[in-house]
Amino acid sequence: MISAFLTRSPIPDPRSPTPDPRPPKIIAVVKANAYGHGASEVGLALERAGAAMLACADIEEGIVLRRAGVRIPILVFGALGISDLDGVFEFDLTPTVSTPTAAENLAAAAQKRGQSPFPKRDLSPFAETANGDRSSLLRCHLKIDTGMNRLGFRYDNIARTLPAIAKSEYLAIDAVYTHFATADEPEHPAFGDQRERFEQVLAALPALGLRPRYRHAANSAALLRDQRVWYDFVRPGLLLYGIVPPPLAATLPLRPALSLHSRIVAVKGLRPGEGIGYGLRGADDRVRTVAVVPAGYADGLDLRLSGQGCMLVRGRRALVVGSVCMDMSMIDVTGMDVAPGDEVVIVGTQEPEAVGVREIAASIGTIPYELLCRVGARIQRVYE
Repeated sequence: MISAFLTRSPIPDPRSPTPDPRPPKIIAVVKANAYGHGASEVGLALERAGAAMLACADIEEGIVLRRAGVRIPILVFGALGISDLDGVFEFDLTPTVSTPTAAENLAAAAQKRGQSPFPKRDLSPFAETANGDRSSLLRCHLKIDTGMNRLGFRYDNIARTLPAIAKSEYLAIDAVYTHFATADEPEHPAFGDQRERFEQVLAALPALGLRPRYRHAANSAALLRDQRVWYDFVRPGLLLYGIVPPPLAATLPLRPALSLHSRIVAVKGLRPGEGIGYGLRGADDRVRTVAVVPAGYADGLDLRLSGQGCMLVRGRRALVVGSVCMDMSMIDVTGMDVAPGDEVVIVGTQEPEAVGVREIAASIGTIPYELLCRVGARIQRVYE
């Protein structure tokens, strides 16, 4: 069995390092099953901790959160398909308007409903709309593409694309936001360019008939880099789970929320020249001992860990050897006194050693986000 233990990690305080009389509120990002941590449990914990809003990738993720009991506003980042718009209304979600088509489809759906999609109770800091209190208004966030060239209205074309949205009888644009493409690359000039473009868009919106009450732009990396982009809300993702986006560093008192554990199920001796697992890889001219760990790529372990990554057993590092299989991996425990049943730490601490997600990602040439999102559904999650 393989288990993930998840501990409470403090929500980054946006007042650090420089106090502000009006610190931004937090839109907590819980997309991709809360980065593999478990969206329902994490979403409820963040709500209790004081997050102003949650954010997810699509309507289906938002529905999972609502069914878990989350009551605070839920922002849907992603593009919206025509067939699933009912979920926006039925589950009280806040959609993103990022294309003219999305605006048209949302307005048509709101018109068809002919009534407020939101309950009468005031659940959110977005309760008062900028365009009035007409019952058919659907509260939305507007996304501006300031240079990432993904979703959003191009910053240099808003005079043509946004007036129709401003005139909509069914959409209320409560907030406007953008997303940085290079926030985690301190030397890249695009970060500053995007910030300036967003400021220009904000200044131009009133003349186009849009007066959103709120602005947000900062993901985890941008939050750490530049207080000027904190605006009214910040959108931490990776930081919420106790990990600083590489290659950035921070003095925030963070503790990784997730540790990944398993136990040895078998110990085997290898003769010189014998390989291990599929392809009989990792042959060596030494006599060796390997331990079998019931965790493989179906659980999120990367094939590239072989010969690169380590697991912890008896407080020591043991190299992953042979092929990472669907359900099992092997570690080299030569010279170690281990036995079936011994705990193995795949991610986390086993004194005096520790293996972090940033270290694992760097060893195989990927990013922590990918590894966390891969944590398999069949892994037992234990919340402490």
